[in-house]
Amino acid sequence: MTCQLFAICFDARQPLRLAQFWAGVLGREVVEEAGGALLPGDDTQLSLRFVASRAERPRRDYLHLHLTSTSLADQQHTVAKALELGASHLDIGQRPEEGHVVLADPEGNAFDVIEPGNNFLAGCGFLGEIACDGTRDVGLFWSEALGWPLVWDQDQETAVQSPHGGTKVAWGGLPLDPKEARNRQRFDLAPPVHGDQQAEADRLVALGATQLEVGEDGAVVLADPDGNEFRVLPPR
Repeated sequence: MTCQLFAICFDARQPLRLAQFWAGVLGREVVEEAGGALLPGDDTQLSLRFVASRAERPRRDYLHLHLTSTSLADQQHTVAKALELGASHLDIGQRPEEGHVVLADPEGNAFDVIEPGNNFLAGCGFLGEIACDGTRDVGLFWSEALGWPLVWDQDQETAVQSPHGGTKVAWGGLPLDPKEARNRQRFDLAPPVHGDQQAEADRLVALGATQLEVGEDGAVVLADPDGNEFRVLPPR
């Protein structure tokens, strides 16, 4: 058995406040944890996790979320709700003719509210995509690491998706933004049920990851082939 993508994890100055924002946007419940909070997902919608950190924010984020819409009215409702909860509009050079709306959450994490009719995200659910900075090689790595099918592989862009469907995880290909510091967003993995945490870390290293350290919380910190940090959590 392979590891599970337990959650997309965000460093946050105020993790509970940020979790409450995203709970309001996504319509989920907040589960408080030591030093943070979790928004549980399900088999098709990835969980989000927020942990306390005072690390300096890099110039560019490693990943951002794409929320889907069923109609223009639905898109406008999502945008209005997010703004009411504390989001702000964000200019990243998008063109007026592009149908998506780019916002930032209360701590500056970018996310897009995608226009209706987007075929790539059809059937993916409200949290349609985790859009990451990354090469084709890293998309192939994560497909093997998670045991998730590669559902897109064109022009150096890749995407994987759980066998259950739902949220896609995608990488945009070259060029990559220069990496200035540790990412404030990362993947948290759970080892296989009844599996060994270090054995799972060793398997990921054999696939191309690099083990960096063992954190104070017992998580094994690794980097994918592009150098992006992720963690294998202790058995829960």
